[in-house]
Amino acid sequence: MRSDVDAVVVGAGIVGAATALALTRAGARVVVLDRSAPNAGGSGATAGNLHIQTIHTRRPGQGVAVDVRQLLPLQARTSTLWNELDDSVPDLGLARCGGFMVAETEDQVRTLKAKHHWELAAGIPTEVLTGREARRLLPTLGPSVEAATWCPLDGFAEPDLAGPALLRQAEAEGAEVRSHHPVTGLDRVGDEWAVTTPAITLTAPVVIDVAGPWMAGIASMAGVSMNLRPTALQMHALDAPPDTLGVLVQHVGEGMSIKQDRRGRLVLGGGWPAGEFHDTDAATPLPESTAGNLAQIERLLPSLAALPLTDTWTGPVLTTPDEMPVIGPVDGAPGLLVAGGTYSFTFAPLWAQLLTAMVRGHEPDLDVGAFSPARLTAVAEHGR
Repeated sequence: MRSDVDAVVVGAGIVGAATALALTRAGARVVVLDRSAPNAGGSGATAGNLHIQTIHTRRPGQGVAVDVRQLLPLQARTSTLWNELDDSVPDLGLARCGGFMVAETEDQVRTLKAKHHWELAAGIPTEVLTGREARRLLPTLGPSVEAATWCPLDGFAEPDLAGPALLRQAEAEGAEVRSHHPVTGLDRVGDEWAVTTPAITLTAPVVIDVAGPWMAGIASMAGVSMNLRPTALQMHALDAPPDTLGVLVQHVGEGMSIKQDRRGRLVLGGGWPAGEFHDTDAATPLPESTAGNLAQIERLLPSLAALPLTDTWTGPVLTTPDEMPVIGPVDGAPGLLVAGGTYSFTFAPLWAQLLTAMVRGHEPDLDVGAFSPARLTAVAEHGR
């Protein structure tokens, strides 16, 4: 059977867009399929933080802690790749504002100091500051802050700009994007995959499943059962005067983030849970998550607490049982690769680079074996 393309990318969020661009630049013929409009899922609804220094280990309500130390080499690499994309992709919306990670207790201060040594070993520059030193640099920090680490590489990318910019560039360089083409069938025919939508069927030796919360559903069409769970998180926005906050602020022990975007909004994130994930509709915001997120601002940045709440929204994310990312080829389903999970927005350029290497038959130069889908999958006989 003749291949229509070299690779079909399922999902036009930020990981799919970055992967389509990387594959196209490597000379591949690529088609991107999406169930709805590009960037309409989690990639467009996220807070958009670039987590370069060590992240907090738990978002609110999260049972299993993230192994943050294991992620640092990935964060160092993806930081460089974001810079490279910013040089070659117009209107990416990247803001390297730098960021503070704050601590309020003795245990949290010890965590700050430990992670600082891990970061230096990974090539990520951070500096440990006392609470007084941090408040001298950022007077809006409250008196409960006992210490902070500063990382000049932290920042964010505007979520309504980054994914679409990558996708436009991929199209400009030769990729084809078909929105509102939900995948309804994924069948192995000889050495090819037949990828079916209501409108077309494409054949390709490689399918890359980067469908975020819908990843498991796509894989199941190939006879692959993946132990993944979609969930929904919520974000908030406060109205603020220009230049109210020029940095990203996060908490080392709690799910919390805040920064000011290009529209002047103070965007609050940190992984606060929303209502139940729905396949087609946005999840319902939870009042208790709003109250919890705002209480953090009142405590940590008290001068901002009186600013009006102007918006609350939710976005879907993909979670794994161990709260770690997943990337790589799927055993028993040759030519099927997946990527997603924890901090996919931050890791999008890295996942794109590694997936491209895997598709070309090259050994990735960064060890991601611990994130293999093998730990999460079972393959049915008819999927082989």
